[in-house]
Amino acid sequence: MDQLLAQIAKYKSEIESETVTSKEELESFRIKYLGTKGLVKTIMGEMKTVAADKKKEAGQLLNEFKIFTEGFFDNLKNGFGEESGNGAPSIDTSLPGDPLPLGGRHPISIVQNKIISIFNRLGFSVAEGPEIEDDWHNFTALNLPENHPARDMQDTFYISQNPDWLLRTHTSSVQIREMKKGQLPLRIICPGRVYRNETISARAHCFFNQVEGLYIAENVSFADLKQTLYFFVKQMFGEKVKIRFRPSYFPFTEPSAEMDISCLICGGTGCNVCKKTGWVEILGCGMVHPKVLENCGIDSNKYTGFAFGMGIERITMLSYQVKDLRLFSENDLRFLKQFTQAV
Repeated sequence: MDQLLAQIAKYKSEIESETVTSKEELESFRIKYLGTKGLVKTIMGEMKTVAADKKKEAGQLLNEFKIFTEGFFDNLKNGFGEESGNGAPSIDTSLPGDPLPLGGRHPISIVQNKIISIFNRLGFSVAEGPEIEDDWHNFTALNLPENHPARDMQDTFYISQNPDWLLRTHTSSVQIREMKKGQLPLRIICPGRVYRNETISARAHCFFNQVEGLYIAENVSFADLKQTLYFFVKQMFGEKVKIRFRPSYFPFTEPSAEMDISCLICGGTGCNVCKKTGWVEILGCGMVHPKVLENCGIDSNKYTGFAFGMGIERITMLSYQVKDLRLFSENDLRFLKQFTQAV
C-alpha cells in the first residue's frame, strides 16, 4: 500500500510538470496518461497486488488519481484552445447558431387538410380506423359477394398467415365500424392510406390516400348528396369548374354514380390525364345500399344515407397540375420544395 502511495505521488508530480505547446503534444499527453495503454490504466492494474483488507482504500486513491489526471488534461485542452484528442472541435458558445431551414407540408397533407376543412363546414367529423382489416369490415359488410373481382389477389394484399386479414383496399371499413356503433344520425369523413395490388404507373399506385364520406339520417336523399358534392367541388376548385354525374355501379350503394369535373390541367382541351376527353373522374358516390345498413344493425326502413369516396392523389394532381402520381411518394426534395406552405 505504501508503495502504491509513493507511485501515485511520483506520477502526480510528473503530470504537474508537463507542458503542452502544440496539438501534437496535447494528443501525446492523452495517449501517455489516459490512453488504453497509458499510465492511469497501468497503475489501475496494481489493484491485484493490494491486500484484500486494503482494496477499498486503494480503490479510492486510484480513482482520485484518475480524476486528477483527467482534470489536468481538460485544463490543458481548454487553455490550449485547440481540438481535443478525440477530434471534437472546441465550440464558441457566444456565436449565433446556424439557421435551420424550415420544412413544408407534403402536398398530399395540404390537400387532405383542405378537404377535411371543407367538409367540417358541412358538419362532417373525422373518423379513423386500422389499416390492417378483416374480411367482414372490408368486403362482406359492404355487400361484396365472395366472387367479386375486388377480392382477387390481383387487387388485394392479403396477410399470408391468415387470409381473412388484409391491407384495407378503401376506408369504407371505417364507415362500417362507425355504423356498428349505432350512434345516429351519422355524418363522417374517413381519410387514410389504402392499399391495392396494382401496377405502379403515372396514374396508379399500390398505395394511396383516400377520403370517404358518409351521412346517415332520416329522409336523406340523392339531392342531399349532389348538393354536398357541388359545394365541395366549388370550394376545392373554384366556381368556374364544370361538373357532371354519370350512372355507375358499386355493390355498397344503390343508385350509384361517378362524378367528373372539367380537366384543370388542359382546360378541357384534352391531355394524358383526362385521356383526351376533357373530363376527369374524381369520386364515386351513391345512396347507401339497404343491405349495408342492415349488416350494421341499422333499420333501412327508417334511415337512409349517402356515401362517397375520392383519391387524395387525384385531387392533388388536379389542384397543382401534376401529371405523374409517382412524384408524391418518391420524396424528391426538388419536387417537394415547390410546395412552400410551412409546417
